[in-house]
Amino acid sequence: MSVARPTVEVAVVMRRERIEGVMSRWQTWRWVLDDVLAQEPGFGQAPRLLYKNDSEERWLHPGYKVELFTDDAEGYYLNGTTGAPCWFVLWRMEETAAIADEPIARPEVVTLSYHDAGRWLDAQENVEQVPAPKPVIEWMMAFVHEHYVQEPKRRKRPESFRTLTDRFGNPASVTTEKKRGGGQEGAS
Repeated sequence: MSVARPTVEVAVVMRRERIEGVMSRWQTWRWVLDDVLAQEPGFGQAPRLLYKNDSEERWLHPGYKVELFTDDAEGYYLNGTTGAPCWFVLWRMEETAAIADEPIARPEVVTLSYHDAGRWLDAQENVEQVPAPKPVIEWMMAFVHEHYVQEPKRRKRPESFRTLTDRFGNPASVTTEKKRGGGQEGAS
């Protein structure tokens, strides 16, 4: 039996922008995440060029599903309780120029989970974020309130109460008394 997960369908807008100044000697263009929008029937299913001039291009990539998973409720909680909850988009450069004259940035996955974004960043993927609209955050937080159970914090015992052991695991002791023998006591 398959359980339907809460899902929202979105489209991603990627922007190619001209680089000005000294950096343009090495790279003349760069790709950035422009926006994440609610999917609309008129968007179709294939990526398409929305706008182009001498300094930028905008490409619409429709048809992404954002699903909420109960085992990632903490990731949604962490996103929803920040000052600026957002969409996270993992994108890669398309290897071949299938729909444009040159390779374009193609979104791979869209999520609302901090944990997903963190794993992707650790893997050195291209991950960018844009603010998520209030209705989406409310939808996500309703899911969080239903499924997230915060683990109680365990009190860590202070290091001063830890028993001392030597490097072999045997009990050890520390003293502040002077060692006996091996020196001249009372020598003036």
